[in-house]
Amino acid sequence: MVTKLLHTRYRVNDLEKTVNFYKDVLGLKEIRRHKSPRGSELVFLETPGSEELIEICSYPGSGPVVVGPDLTHLAFEVEDLEQFAKDAAAKGHPLSDGPTTSSTGTVFAFIDAPEGYEIELIQAPR
Repeated sequence: MVTKLLHTRYRVNDLEKTVNFYKDVLGLKEIRRHKSPRGSELVFLETPGSEELIEICSYPGSGPVVVGPDLTHLAFEVEDLEQFAKDAAAKGHPLSDGPTTSSTGTVFAFIDAPEGYEIELIQAPR
């Protein structure tokens, strides 16, 4: 039996562009970076309030990354979705969908990370 989820990996074509997005737009913190024994470049990012890490991987030997629509996404909680959207748009990353308010009052929206991975942003009901 497993005991804990440690990290989620996303392989990308442009490591620095993607890492900068996660740090500058989402506010994640880079905690380590290294090369794996097989030659992958790996960057581990930490999300405030979470134990699970996000691993961004560049491994050109596997061929180009092609992300299909609606394949996968990461979901992050935000305190103020409207303010997040303004800040992200000012950095060149507007929302790609939403915001939408659910019947419970939760507000959610999506933003596209580099490489086409989708990021869901969730604001809890006030």
